[in-house]
Parts: sequence; structure tokens; C-alpha cells
Amino acid sequence: MKNENLNSQIKKIGSGLLAGVLLPGAAFGCACGCGVFDVGTSSMLPADEGGMAFLNYAYQDQNQNRNGTSDAPAANNDDKEIRSSFITPGGQYMCNRSWGVRAELPFVARYFRTRDDAGQVVSRSWSSLGDIRVEGIYTGFTDDLSSGVTFGLKLPTGSYNRDANVVDRDTQIGSGSTDVLLGGFFRHDLVSGTHWQWFSQASLDVPTLVQGDYRPGLEANASAGINYRGWNFGRANLTPMAQVIGSVRGHDSGAAADGDNSGYQRILLAPGIEFHMHPLKIYADIEIPIYENVKGNQLVAPALFKLNVSYMF
Repeated sequence: MKNENLNSQIKKIGSGLLAGVLLPGAAFGCACGCGVFDVGTSSMLPADEGGMAFLNYAYQDQNQNRNGTSDAPAANNDDKEIRSSFITPGGQYMCNRSWGVRAELPFVARYFRTRDDAGQVVSRSWSSLGDIRVEGIYTGFTDDLSSGVTFGLKLPTGSYNRDANVVDRDTQIGSGSTDVLLGGFFRHDLVSGTHWQWFSQASLDVPTLVQGDYRPGLEANASAGINYRGWNFGRANLTPMAQVIGSVRGHDSGAAADGDNSGYQRILLAPGIEFHMHPLKIYADIEIPIYENVKGNQLVAPALFKLNVSYMF
């Protein structure tokens, strides 16, 4: 009875947290919406003691101009395209059934095409280390590690002044800020005794220490989804899943920011699949926006792609 009450309380807390970050009131975010790649990856949720090494790949091509909830003429935006590939090796280790740590070392390759001050369309391509993330994990709420919270920092290790006469601060690979990271997750059987399971995640990125008179907007992302774990082929398990992801961001501020053209709310549908044959996991999804509301004129991507390969030890 005690465990049932605890599970009920955790469900209510998780639902409240998810609903709170999906509300379109206050907005949160990073320049290119890259934080959305950190939720919806259920393969990353800890399930036992021990370690996991992983490699994430994410891709988006922001090539469509948008104003509010509608497509807008490309002529209304000096920026024409932002194409980004995120390659992130990292590791996660659960020291026991309550405490763990995770670190991510992102590398970003970016192509940027824009109109310069002379009215000419120019482009830049560059690659560099992004902003490193280090987080603690607490999963001591239940014995099966089905719920937990995360907390940590995003460090200003990425460059934020590359070709500053062409590349704006909100298009740089690094934000130049030290951010506080907070998050939580929960998973549970959808129907007791079946292979159906539901899960949710939420993350909050709060820029705290900033540089160069530029403060990126706060960012929040959340996902809720279901999966089916009943497809077994010998030692291998194939798990289809479906998710809804909410992403909101606030406008950037400071003399180096373009506050009139930053900040948005969006909702994405993300079908995905996971292949698991211990100790290897492979996860992939495609995230398709079904609702977007941006402030001013901004480039958006028609779809986002994510692939994760992890090895447990």
C-alpha cells in the first residue's frame, strides 16, 4: 500500500511538471532549439546500477522562414539557412540505485547562409566543440529506478565569437553562458501485466552567468510517450514508440541579442524505435513539428532527426 501511494504521488508530480513546461505562457530556449534533443531519448533513462557509454547524433536544417504561426516570405529574414549536425559522445554511471552522474561532450558542425550588411548573400561553414554538460542523477524515489531528477551545469566551452561580423550570437555554436540544468523523468507500466509502458521527461536550462552582453532565453523541453516491449527475437528486443515533445523558449536579451526575433513555442510528434541486445542499444526517431509559434521572423526546420548508440557495462 505504501508503494502504491508513492507511485500515485510521483505520477501526479510528473504530470504536473510536464503540463507546466508545455503551457505556452512563459517561453524558454536556445538559439537553434538544440535542447530538444536531450528529451525523448528513453534509452538514456537509467534502469540499473553500472555504466553506459553513448554516442548521440542529431540533425536539423532550418531553411523555412516563419512569423507567428504562419510561413513567411524568405525576403523578410536576412538569415536564409542554418544547417546543424550535433555529434555528442558521453557517459553515464550509476554508482548505486540512488545516485549517478552523466557528462556530454558535444561537437557541432554548422552551415550558415545569410545576407550581410552590404546586402550580399554570404555563407559560413565551421565545426567546433560545443558547450559541455555535466549532471548528477538521483533515482532513490523507487527501488526500480523508474523515477528520478537530474541537476547540473552547462559550461561555456563552445566558441561564441566565430566570424562575429557575419554570424550573430544566436547562431554561434556556444552560448557563452554558464547554465543551470534541472530535469526529471518517470516511467511506468501503462497497463499492469502487459508490455505497454509510458514515460515522460522534462528539462529546464537557465542561463546564469553570461558574457558579451548576450543572455540567451531560458529553455524548457518535455516529452511524454508510450512504447511496446513485447517484440523479442532471441536475445534481441525491438521496441516501437510514439511521443509528443513540447519545446518553449524565451527571447534573448542584451545589446548583442535580437530580442524581436527570438523566442517560440512548438509541439512535435516523434515516432521512434529502439533495438536492444544487451549490452548494445540503438535508438532513432524523427521529430515533426505540428505546431510552431515564433516571435518575429525566424528560420525553422521541417523535421529533426536523432540517433543514439549506447553500450552498457
